[in-house]
Amino acid sequence: MGELRFAPPQSHPGWTDVRDAAQAGPSVPQAASRLERVQGQRVPDWNEDGSLTVNVFTPRRVLDRAARPVLVWWHGGGFTSGSGGWDWYDGARLAALGDIVVVTANYRVGPLGYLYLPEIGAANLGAQDQAAVLRWVQDNIASFGGDPRTVTVGGQSAGAYSSLMLALDPATNGSVTRVLLQSGPFGLDPQDPHLAARNADAYLRLLDIPDGADTAKALRALPVERLLDAYGRLSARLAAPGDAAPPMYPVLGAPGMPRTRQQALADGALEGKPLLIGTTRDEATAFFAFDPRIQNISTAGALDVLTAQIGRQTAQDVYQQHAARLDEQATPAEIFTAVQTDGLFRDGSLEVADHHAAGGNTTYVYRFDHAPRRTRTPWVPRTAPNCPSSSAPSTPTPAAPSSPGPVTPSAPWAANSRPPSPSSSPPERPATGCPTPRPPRPASATSAERGDRHTGRSTLL
Repeated sequence: MGELRFAPPQSHPGWTDVRDAAQAGPSVPQAASRLERVQGQRVPDWNEDGSLTVNVFTPRRVLDRAARPVLVWWHGGGFTSGSGGWDWYDGARLAALGDIVVVTANYRVGPLGYLYLPEIGAANLGAQDQAAVLRWVQDNIASFGGDPRTVTVGGQSAGAYSSLMLALDPATNGSVTRVLLQSGPFGLDPQDPHLAARNADAYLRLLDIPDGADTAKALRALPVERLLDAYGRLSARLAAPGDAAPPMYPVLGAPGMPRTRQQALADGALEGKPLLIGTTRDEATAFFAFDPRIQNISTAGALDVLTAQIGRQTAQDVYQQHAARLDEQATPAEIFTAVQTDGLFRDGSLEVADHHAAGGNTTYVYRFDHAPRRTRTPWVPRTAPNCPSSSAPSTPTPAAPSSPGPVTPSAPWAANSRPPSPSSSPPERPATGCPTPRPPRPASATSAERGDRHTGRSTLL
């Protein structure tokens, strides 16, 4: 990531290359997002030049000089698409309502962000972009009224996955005060470096880059449109029903992910950092609802796909469990999608929450079920095993839905991989303490005024 230079609210004598920062910069190079099927089509706005940008949203009363908490929010998009500058992630209203400073940012996605060629320095470049943004926040957010000692890192889907990576990585852990994870695909194991290398080789062949060539020079000589086109062809070649993993995403052992999530949690990497974690009810819809292979799937076909992922008996068990939770008119596609939501998003989220709470940390979990037409329930705390009921917050806990799903998954599993081996599972630990309930937020922080926006820009390497 290039050097970040910004136009602050007031001029700074040590800063140069000041640019107009009233509007967000372009998105990073990418193909159309699958989220467009859900959130509406977008006119392509990417530009390779100047796309690594940071956007800062502050309440108007930031000039009172009070240091405010900071939320750094990462967009989703399956590590393949998205932009922190899109109106989907406009943080102005959130900054005003919460009286906080909101930061969004771009990071490289697809082959530009996660092509695995460590011999030329290409390894989790998207994660390295995110780490650079955190460093900038630590160094500069005070100029925008933010408190660098109170930084919540959060995101949705791939953004949640990235947020947890940043909180667990020793290189960035110290910059993170609190963690907010929405619909992280934690059932997805980080990419194995050997598989990542094979996908990189297949990608280079699609680009007609011969063995023995100067790979870095050859890649830089190609227009970005060809890089994106080859990535699309690779994605189509590797696509399989029920497999939501992109060809390139964070690689284990590369920068940003030096160890597994389970190992980092067992080592206490999140100790003392409050965690808010949740999952939207139909998260997997964006992955499978528009796939004709899933739209027209039969019960037998759904069981065959699930069997390849988790084994015949487990597939039958979870399929029947979700069929019972849905109404009688639920189609095999709806049941399959509900199963995938649990496997890819919910079960992994509960694993993270339970492991965090078992270490005596404060954890809040968004409880939900898959029943259609059901209103969502509020955030409620989960506590460590054997914690006394007095550790729950003083606010009343809402009544459970009439037919809720189980709070604890029967068997966490990855939506697109084998069940975790015993060596990769977190070790069982007794509860070392109980969470301390977070005090309720003061009702006074409800101003509806629109916040101001400041956008900083940098250059792409």
